[in-house]
Amino acid sequence: MGLSGGVDSAVAAYLLQQEGYEVIGITMAIWDGQFMATGKHACYGPDEQEEIREAREIAEHLGIPYHVFDCSAEYKASVLNYFKSEYLSGRTPNPCIKCNQLIKFGLLPGLAEKAGIPFDHFATGHYARVEQDKISQRFFLKKGIDPHKDQSYFVYRLSQDQLSRILFPLGGFNKNRIKEIARNAGIVAADKEESQDFYSGDYKELLETNEKPGEIVDRKGKVLGFHKGIWNYTIGQRKGLGIAFSEPLYVVDLNTEKSRVIVGTREETYKTSFFVSDMNWISVEKLDKQMDVLCKIRSGQKEREASLEPVAKGEVKVTYYQPNDSITPGQSAVFYDGELVVGGGIIKSVKT
Repeated sequence: MGLSGGVDSAVAAYLLQQEGYEVIGITMAIWDGQFMATGKHACYGPDEQEEIREAREIAEHLGIPYHVFDCSAEYKASVLNYFKSEYLSGRTPNPCIKCNQLIKFGLLPGLAEKAGIPFDHFATGHYARVEQDKISQRFFLKKGIDPHKDQSYFVYRLSQDQLSRILFPLGGFNKNRIKEIARNAGIVAADKEESQDFYSGDYKELLETNEKPGEIVDRKGKVLGFHKGIWNYTIGQRKGLGIAFSEPLYVVDLNTEKSRVIVGTREETYKTSFFVSDMNWISVEKLDKQMDVLCKIRSGQKEREASLEPVAKGEVKVTYYQPNDSITPGQSAVFYDGELVVGGGIIKSVKT
């Protein structure tokens, strides 16, 4: 059981105990102290030792063994360097998705195995569900039943091998019920503030780069202002542009070669088609024909009706039936069929 020190993983461990599982708690240590972040309640930050202490107390309360594994070097190589590279390339990454795929559900249980800890399943406190389809024998990923807490978007990159060993005990509960269970079980994390981001400091610290000034222009190339680095901007951004204009302006594109931030009106942020690469299919082995799905391009966004079309090199063309705003290269597009996650990939480019 991946224990974080929070209420969700604590209750997940408790529920598994109630079902008769022998539970062992494990935590990944990822903070290496390199940056001077002062904030709290983030996955990557200086309060990690406090989180580990709280996770250890939860394990003691539940009467389960507990182990901590140092994943800091691999986290830096796989997540922080990816985060830095994407932003400096004018793309918007999602480090939580990368961490789930490679570290939390990859490296961490692997280290437990190497340490001689035997286990049949790896469980976490994510609000999602896994079921095996009787016909195809594929492992399906489904939304958690609480629409406000569903985290299927963040774990869509898990492989069939990973899904085959995963347990998500919270997928069938809503958050209020989980807090109630925690209080009844005497779990002190019941009302603890949740982690809301992956880093507790200023993102710019992680980029470790000097300013690279450039122009802020409209679609026609007219210079409207200046910036100190395109990595300070993301598609759809409105605040912080520092431009006086007759109507609100939004970032509609980033030109890394010319170090230009392109801005436009709200209407100019809406697009219909985009291309997705680096695919991970879950409910199907591959996409070999047109498919209608519900598509989500941000974790907090509702799904929109769209059509998928296979193109060259395993990539997919996504076409919305109604234009959507702020389609951002680097972010993940996840496809749904009702509660079922069909698959997803990384937004490569937007059709202009």
